[in-house]
Amino acid sequence: MLSETTGDFLTLHEIVKEARKKLSNNIWDYLIGGTETETTLKRNRMALDSLAFRPRALRDVSSIDCSGSLLGRKLRIPVALAPIGSLESFEPGGGATAAKAAGEFNVFTILSSVSQPGMEAVAEAAAGPKIFQLYVRGDDAWVDDHVRRAIDSGYDAFCLTVDTAVYSRRERDIAKRFVKPWRQRASGLEFQAGLNWNHVKRLKDKFDIPLVIKGLATGEDAALACEHGVEVVYVSNHGGRQLDHGRGAMDVLPEVVEAVAGRAEIVIDGGFSRGSDIVKAIALGANTVGIGRLVGYGMAAAGREGLVRVLELLEAEMFECMGLLGVTDLGQLDRTYLHPAQPVVLPHVHSAFPLLNLDDQGY
Repeated sequence: MLSETTGDFLTLHEIVKEARKKLSNNIWDYLIGGTETETTLKRNRMALDSLAFRPRALRDVSSIDCSGSLLGRKLRIPVALAPIGSLESFEPGGGATAAKAAGEFNVFTILSSVSQPGMEAVAEAAAGPKIFQLYVRGDDAWVDDHVRRAIDSGYDAFCLTVDTAVYSRRERDIAKRFVKPWRQRASGLEFQAGLNWNHVKRLKDKFDIPLVIKGLATGEDAALACEHGVEVVYVSNHGGRQLDHGRGAMDVLPEVVEAVAGRAEIVIDGGFSRGSDIVKAIALGANTVGIGRLVGYGMAAAGREGLVRVLELLEAEMFECMGLLGVTDLGQLDRTYLHPAQPVVLPHVHSAFPLLNLDDQGY
């Protein structure tokens, strides 16, 4: 299952370690950090680590299919590359490099509006399914222009991020007096702060492109999204980088699944670091899992090949997990394969990698 493209990386923690070697302290902290006390970031891992598996025995698992789907597109594994700002900080090709890796492996790439080289250039580089994500920095006409360009560029869906009404205090960056260049140039923040459900209705009424709402953290808002005809409900707390003291994403998922009740597809991100994490999310009712920091690690470690290797290793871990659970495809998973459990490690951005052993500056 694993190719020899970047065979030097046999585990995910080796890729994380290589990324740490390649990145400056400023960019490393930008990648791994959260807001203020980083409680939400840690709860993302706590929520995942608080679920144990209930494996079934004597099931024929001689043929295992790890594939998933989203928006009618079959995916090699049920994964999307989450929209990360400033991808070019990790590798010069930025969003284009991520899109090439996603296309090669056949998973979704979601391009952030604050990643280079921009919407059209990334669309040209993408050979697979793609979504454009927008931070709103202008009026309705400004937003409409971005939607039309996304449609003309062949994006499969349009995504609004809705958990950034107020920009958070990321103290790892503040303590170093480090500000990303796009933040220095940012204007129009009042438009993001002013977003409301009327804007969602207007987009659904005006444009014929599937809409993703990213940053929902309650069943109530998930239900409202469905009432507005949103095709994809995206559960996310921004990787613990916005509201401090929020719930872990996997703690939110059950109520969102209940509220959506099959009316929309569900994507989730927040601390997902291993193939077993992905299996847990699918068992709880998600359709697709977004990976964020893993994208940065893979690109920093070895560019496109490094990111493909991340995806290969996730697939290998999923394959093993599914086989040992006694399931041959993701459709067989449900909550009966999970059980509440006490975590055995303290939650941390890297608690999924106990063998990482970074230096003193690696956190």
